Amino acid sequence: MFDLVSLIKAAGYLGVFGIVFAESGLFFGFFLPGDSLLFTAGFLASQGYLNIAALIGIIFVGAVAGCSFGYAFGRRVGPAIFKRDDSLLFHKDHLARAQIFYERHGGKALIMTRFMPILRTFAPILAGIGRMKYSTFLFYNVIGALIWAVGLPLVGFFLGNAVPNIDHYLIPIVLLIIVVSFLPTAIHILKDKDHRAAIFGMIKKIAKR
Repeated sequence: MFDLVSLIKAAGYLGVFGIVFAESGLFFGFFLPGDSLLFTAGFLASQGYLNIAALIGIIFVGAVAGCSFGYAFGRRVGPAIFKRDDSLLFHKDHLARAQIFYERHGGKALIMTRFMPILRTFAPILAGIGRMKYSTFLFYNVIGALIWAVGLPLVGFFLGNAVPNIDHYLIPIVLLIIVVSFLPTAIHILKDKDHRAAIFGMIKKIAKR
């Protein structure tokens, strides 16, 4: 697991911006820390390492810009993305799951997937592929980014100020955030019969070894 405290202290505002931008709309960004990064950055702001207002502004701009880049990429490349072979940084399954979620929830998916790792990386790309009207996309993009960029850092900031010696519990809290943030994505995957069969098949193979 990333040592998020050391990472944020070393990378500063520019590093936080870069991670948020990449995770919000670049293919390789799906494995980067998102929710846990924002919470930890908010906690560090409560300890005086960062300014909370500047941090929220940078996260918000990075989230909106990253999603807009993903949208532009999807609009330009289109269906050709689905013809790419799987690689270390690209898996068609991730894109297909995001597409199903996007089709079910429409523009609201851009807000909902802000809190769903992996899906939040691919949702703006799919909006571009589907040629969603940019003004509509931007509206949902801004709303989702605002809730995400303000909410999670402030939780970390207020807990850092309110709970004595919270740094002693930071790792368990970050792990809990990671687990909770992945729950909606995991539930979405397990609802699909084919994905369930594939997962159980993999578990059985591992158990036989």
